Amino acid sequence: MNVELPSLIDPDLWTFVDESRAFYARRPSGRGPGSREELLAFRAAMAAPAECDPRPIAELASALGRSVPVRIHLPVGKPVAGVFLEIHGGGFYMGSAAGSDLRNRRLADALGIAVVSVDYRLAPEHPWPSAPDDCETAALWLVEHAEGRFGTAKLAIGGFSAGATLAMATLVRLRDRGVTAFSGGVLQFGTYDLSATTPAGRLIADEYFLDAYAGNTPDRTHPDLSPLFAELAGLPPIMIVIGSEDILLEDNLAMAGRISDAGVGVDLRIYPASPHGFTGHGTGMGRAAVGHIDAWLRARLGPEA
Repeated sequence: MNVELPSLIDPDLWTFVDESRAFYARRPSGRGPGSREELLAFRAAMAAPAECDPRPIAELASALGRSVPVRIHLPVGKPVAGVFLEIHGGGFYMGSAAGSDLRNRRLADALGIAVVSVDYRLAPEHPWPSAPDDCETAALWLVEHAEGRFGTAKLAIGGFSAGATLAMATLVRLRDRGVTAFSGGVLQFGTYDLSATTPAGRLIADEYFLDAYAGNTPDRTHPDLSPLFAELAGLPPIMIVIGSEDILLEDNLAMAGRISDAGVGVDLRIYPASPHGFTGHGTGMGRAAVGHIDAWLRARLGPEA
């Protein structure tokens, strides 16, 4: 079967292509850090996250004898219809739950849901499996406490870039524990082969963040580190969001194929003229993708779900 990429793209999205190309012509993509020193410099140069109103609730989520800080955004003036566990991006080595505050505040009010963001430990100080341990901790805490705390047992999970990788790893861990409480996952441009053994994975083989995150792991095809190699049967439905100009496009296409082959529902959304991280940019294409994500989550977490 020969499937051409344009056939996988929503025809309505082509109206945003010229604007997107003009936007990214003025904003060329850069490279990640090439060493530990550069990585730490990247992190130190990050601006303080913008604050949102109302401020989130900072709390400690505990399960399995572990604890992790989380930030909780509740909808204003609405009952909580569902809970979304958000995992921030940043190459596994930078970023924070606070960096997602504006995005999570908008999501909470738009969908009438609680958004719980995980402040997982960062590499290189805390290599794998620290981050997925922390995300699993927060997920299991929600499974135990969401109904009593928020008045709903409807749960979904999602992440942005590295957060998408961690969201997939968390869903696999929950499945392995027999936990079926999460109704779906939204994966925005994650990286799923950190071993550089597949053609898609080899495209980013020289990125230092892989060494920072994997640490001394001898086998980087371990499914908890590289979810592309995981057994995927029994997962809840997945939405994959990826730009056609993202270096991770092939990796995301491979993951979508593996999810489908495992008999799991997958909604693959490809956005033309869009690079990595495009849903966080103020373009028509980015807004269209956010709208699609909102609709997908509303069907699983909204009042009518």
